[in-house]
Amino acid sequence: MNKTLVIVTAVCALLSTSARADDVKALYEKNCVKCHGADGKGETKMGKKLGAKDYTDAKVQAELKDDAAFKVVKEGLKKDDKTLMKPAEDMTDDQMKALIAYMRTFKK
Repeated sequence: MNKTLVIVTAVCALLSTSARADDVKALYEKNCVKCHGADGKGETKMGKKLGAKDYTDAKVQAELKDDAAFKVVKEGLKKDDKTLMKPAEDMTDDQMKALIAYMRTFKK
């Protein structure tokens, strides 16, 4: 999978950096679990279909840069005119940053 798909998988639901962990988790569950899974492995039906990365993998995490992940969450991701991830239009920048930080907790 290419780096774009790595970014897609990483990004989904973001909450303010000062928000409680429960709030960030709820945002992730609302916006990301369908593809990325509750555990971040991307082994859901939709995640497999879209090529979601395994965010428990340290190598995947190392290749993913926060600024690139932020851009994908904010703008969404398309490949060959197919929408892989919709933009997070209902999230603030702080929520997006918090979500990316939450995704980082999946690394083993």
